[in-house]
Amino acid sequence: MNVNEIGIKIRKLPDHLIPEVLDYIEFLLNKHGSKETAKSKTGNKFKFDWEGGLSKLKDQYTSVELQHKATDWR
Repeated sequence: MNVNEIGIKIRKLPDHLIPEVLDYIEFLLNKHGSKETAKSKTGNKFKFDWEGGLSKLKDQYTSVELQHKATDWR
């Protein structure tokens, strides 16, 4: 089976199943370590540009209260 045949089969699927196919493709790529996925894993580092973003609220709320507020804001 080649890529074109796979595309033909995917086009026959109902729209609500397409996300499931994409999830499975991602799973296979991660499982078998594609070059693109390996590159993205090493290239993405955590950013802490949000750090201190709520510092102006430190006099109003405790850290626990801020955690609860953050849950409400989501």
